[in-house]
Amino acid sequence: MYDRRVDPAQTAIAAAPPGPAVLITRPEPGAAKTAAVLRARGFTPVTAPVLEVVPLAAALPPPEAFAAVLVTSAQALPALGPAHRGLRLLAVGAATAAAARARGHADSESADGDAAALARLAAARLAPGSRLLLVSGEGQGGPLAKALRCAGFRVAHHAVYAARAVPELPQSARLALRSGTLYAATFFSADTARAFAALADRAGLRDTVAPVVAVAIGAPAAEVLAVLPWRCVRVATRPTQDGLLALL
Repeated sequence: MYDRRVDPAQTAIAAAPPGPAVLITRPEPGAAKTAAVLRARGFTPVTAPVLEVVPLAAALPPPEAFAAVLVTSAQALPALGPAHRGLRLLAVGAATAAAARARGHADSESADGDAAALARLAAARLAPGSRLLLVSGEGQGGPLAKALRCAGFRVAHHAVYAARAVPELPQSARLALRSGTLYAATFFSADTARAFAALADRAGLRDTVAPVVAVAIGAPAAEVLAVLPWRCVRVATRPTQDGLLALL
């Protein structure tokens, strides 16, 4: 005979109302990771990547010629093969540095900031004149490469992936916007902000963002978001996931 008694704790969990809905526009695999963090903090994540990451054919130079490799995003890490894992790796943020260590790059350090912070870290850790390998997304990393060269480094810059806008706004985003249930929308780059703005406008959903708080990882993303009539646009003081999510 089965015991049909109900656990009060389980009933409370089942009856608990969902937390505020937050739209996640970043591409995978970052979107799923951010969703897990939001869920743990009591929010209801709405995952709707507006960019797709496409690897580019990039024949990277052999590692022996370089003092270090600089990485602006974890999306660039798959392009670094086993031969490059012995290189010192400097990453723009802690999450990218941790992802690099997980892939076998034992000597990985984070700049805990943006591209300017990464340039400062390179200047602090490496001898002037060193040759550096910079891997980034297509159309990205140019200002960083210029800053490094101005600091006396020799830089080989390779684009190893491209971020392409999806053809239409994901259904999850369209449903959430039309229902008026969204509390906030998160933007981890100016590219995601630009893609979202264009897709929302194309879908005729421009005005649906009026009650939504837009949260941007930095000023460039916030500037792009200003074209839409958000309730408000908040900008993280530190260009990290923790800095962005602290604004929710």
